[in-house]
Amino acid sequence: MTQLWSFLTEPFAYDFMQRAFVVAVLVGAVCAVLSCFLVLKGWSLMGDAISHAVLPGIVIAFVLGLPLAIGAFAAGLFSAVATGYLKANSRVKEDTVMGIVFSGMFGLGLVLFTRIETDQHLSHILFGNMLGVTMGDLAETAVIAGGTLLIVLMKRRDFLLHAFDPQHARVVGLPVNLLHYGLLVLLALTIVASLKAVGIILVVAMLIAPGAIGFLLTRTFGHMLAVAMAVAIGASVLGTFLSFHLDAATGPCIVLLQTAVFLLALLFAPRTGLLRQRTRESARP
Repeated sequence: MTQLWSFLTEPFAYDFMQRAFVVAVLVGAVCAVLSCFLVLKGWSLMGDAISHAVLPGIVIAFVLGLPLAIGAFAAGLFSAVATGYLKANSRVKEDTVMGIVFSGMFGLGLVLFTRIETDQHLSHILFGNMLGVTMGDLAETAVIAGGTLLIVLMKRRDFLLHAFDPQHARVVGLPVNLLHYGLLVLLALTIVASLKAVGIILVVAMLIAPGAIGFLLTRTFGHMLAVAMAVAIGASVLGTFLSFHLDAATGPCIVLLQTAVFLLALLFAPRTGLLRQRTRESARP
């Protein structure tokens, strides 16, 4: 019993692990909430695109001596707005525009990344470094994640209607364009909040898996949010705990746990889901 207790409590004896657990909860919560809207709206790859597009902003901010979060947010916001503008003013479909804009931004980021000569390592931006989070990083993540969570939860009904039926949202008087770009801004902020913890590459999984799991297991949006948050926070905390004892990278451990839960949900999910339930209800006279 003593050995088991020591096994469970040992990670909490270190300051860097305490910070890592707090960041894991914050990142898991904000990514879970936003992933529900991305999954319902069919924007799962938008998270992938923006997460890669922030790289040039990060490198430029590093060169100029600015906070990396400012550069990441500026690059992500520019890419999102550019995508919307090109889609609205050309015959090219949205997925094609996304592929061109975001791959171009990522390519620019990689070129800049390889040309920077510095004693500091920027590779943690790609893969994350949750165990190296400082108090400053923790405060930054808390402010961004907390603000994003507050806005999303306050306007969740508007975002939900916009995700399901933008035309109906426009008819009832909702500011559809503001909701569209607002969601993109919140997505960029969420990616910025997650950079120090899981990095550009792994944040994609954090933005897809929780919402997908909630979608498979529930029939209402409220339950979907609850399941997504439980899975994301649980996997983040457990992944951080296991990474300490296995001496493994924290981000990949979290992602692997979420993938395992998704596979279990896929096997044992009920036959009806949130979208199917909504489709049946809307078809009733």
